[in-house]
Amino acid sequence: MSNIPSDKAVLVTCGLPYANGKAHVGHLRTYIPADIFVRSLKKNSQETTFVCGSDTHGTPIVVNAEELGITPKELVQKYHVHFEEVFKKMGVRFDAFGTTDDDTNHKRTLQIVEKLIEEGYLYPKTIEIAYCPKCDRFLPDRYVAGTCPHCGEKARGDECDQGCGKHLEPGELKEPVCTICRGPAEYKEQEHFFFKLSGFKDFLLEHLENLGGTLNARNYALGWVKQELTDWCITRNLEWGVKFPGHDDLVVYVWVDAPIGYMAFTEQWAEATGGDWEKFWKGDCPIIHFIGGDIIYHHCIFWPAMLKGADYSQPSAVVASGMLKIEDKTFSKTRGYVVWVEEDYLDHGFHPDLLRYYLVSYTSHTKEVNFSWKIFQDKINTELVGVFGNFLYRNLLFAYKNFGVIPEGDIDPEVIEKINSTIEDVIRANAEYEFKKAADTAMALASYGNSYFQSNEPWKLIKEDKDACGRVVKNCIQIAKALVLLFEPMIPVSMEVAWKQIGMDSDIHTATYKEATIHVVSGTALVQPEILFTKIEDDKIEEMTKISSKRVKTAMAKEAGIKEEVKMEFKEEIEYDDFAKLDIRVGKIISAEKVKKSKKLLRLLVDIGDEEPRQVVAGLAEYYEPDEMIGKTVNVLVNLKPVKLCGVESQGMLLAADAGERVSLLTTDKEMSPGSCIR
Repeated sequence: MSNIPSDKAVLVTCGLPYANGKAHVGHLRTYIPADIFVRSLKKNSQETTFVCGSDTHGTPIVVNAEELGITPKELVQKYHVHFEEVFKKMGVRFDAFGTTDDDTNHKRTLQIVEKLIEEGYLYPKTIEIAYCPKCDRFLPDRYVAGTCPHCGEKARGDECDQGCGKHLEPGELKEPVCTICRGPAEYKEQEHFFFKLSGFKDFLLEHLENLGGTLNARNYALGWVKQELTDWCITRNLEWGVKFPGHDDLVVYVWVDAPIGYMAFTEQWAEATGGDWEKFWKGDCPIIHFIGGDIIYHHCIFWPAMLKGADYSQPSAVVASGMLKIEDKTFSKTRGYVVWVEEDYLDHGFHPDLLRYYLVSYTSHTKEVNFSWKIFQDKINTELVGVFGNFLYRNLLFAYKNFGVIPEGDIDPEVIEKINSTIEDVIRANAEYEFKKAADTAMALASYGNSYFQSNEPWKLIKEDKDACGRVVKNCIQIAKALVLLFEPMIPVSMEVAWKQIGMDSDIHTATYKEATIHVVSGTALVQPEILFTKIEDDKIEEMTKISSKRVKTAMAKEAGIKEEVKMEFKEEIEYDDFAKLDIRVGKIISAEKVKKSKKLLRLLVDIGDEEPRQVVAGLAEYYEPDEMIGKTVNVLVNLKPVKLCGVESQGMLLAADAGERVSLLTTDKEMSPGSCIR
């Protein structure tokens, strides 16, 4: 690539997927262009290493695990495996894919933190931290919400995510509220540790002026650095994460150990392959970060300053993608504007290559992508099917039927010149992170191939001059060879098939651009070609659009508090003897408390007229406070087989009416003594 020294190895990283939810198309906005970039570098004979991994720490992980009644480790392992599998299905090939909870990352994070302490870049400071008196806990990051002090919009604890986008320090939020119990929070003093970001202003200004990548990343970061830089609190009150040295009650902030994961994953790659990780992180080999546009601040300001303070190399380029819209609506999982990679795409039989091509060829990498099923259909049908696929199939089918092998003949110098100029333009476009331009340039060569085939009319030549016809066909196969090499980074699985169809027995993934002008060999046997890209029909797009519309409608109704209209369904009829098996008794609740590690469960002791009260675990915490449960007369199914919920045994079940958004306990209309039978 023109802006990367050809004699230097290159390290490419991707922003880490957060291991607390499923992969959606928005994730692929970063990973697919990065994978295409890496494949293109390797096609240009550039030594390249590609690393990534799961981001496994931080408050969202802990909050989600608590809600599910599982440990953070169990949660992140589930989604780490999920992302690893989805990336493989989508053709994204990493040389190492770890997690930030790996021992390698813990050790490297502690080494860097201790180095920053040693160099005087970390210091303790007593600050005010949001505290919930009801939950009796300090509230880091996602445990607290409130109002941004800078723009007045709603914000979460560490970022104004709905307004100005500015990073927020602990104690900055106005009108803090606990996100667990929704009650008001207060501020209490506590000692935390700060990174002297303010001391790196001059360094960052110089670093950013020389930073490669996309202008949106550099300009955004420069805008913040030219304002006042404030020191950054890098510790949090959590049990899950990398422990801060000498303080078992504190962990380092997730934005400390997450980017250090890039280094740790490079170390893991080096250990597995015998490579040298220090040539990147302590040497002068380029490091290129591919990230989403929402994490520029962390990668262009905090991360290089931290690396500088710990005496490591800084990234040479940051490539920030534009954001994603769904059907021209702002991406939102809660409002239904989301396309899940597996259930909405792969599970419906769509080929991974189609989405790869769509995401990079739709618009410039730094601009917003609008995922629309209709636009997706038009782009695939017009370009991959109508232009590229059409050229490959009609040419190879004609060659197979009329020759069976690659025919004799010279390659036209004009064809070689066209191939060379196309490859140069594609390499240049990729070097400038203009992946749409690279895709359009490659597609233009396919259009040239169609014109070449059409204008030479081989269907006529075969009847008049078979040798002349052979030369035309051989030139078309030469163009096809170049096209397969150019498209392999974008649509790698399809190009494996195409490579074999033109008689090549080597590995398309290791073949380089230089091979594009090596003449195809006459006499090479051809196989009957198959159609690589089939037209996406209207009924399939209609089906997908209905799925999306239903999801949005359901989400918006839920957000508005409107219960979706559901047809009443009754269970099958039973005999009285079936009902008689249920032992339902009147009970009186004598104590109630929330179950730890669960947002929904209450632990109740219920007097059912027996010698000992019965312990019942009920999913009522979202509808009743523990205090208001005490003294209630309830109906209890007492002969239900005991089960454990979040580790607490439940010896029965309370009866309640469930109307979706509202739940009401069933009781008696007259005073009844505990143990009375319900008939």
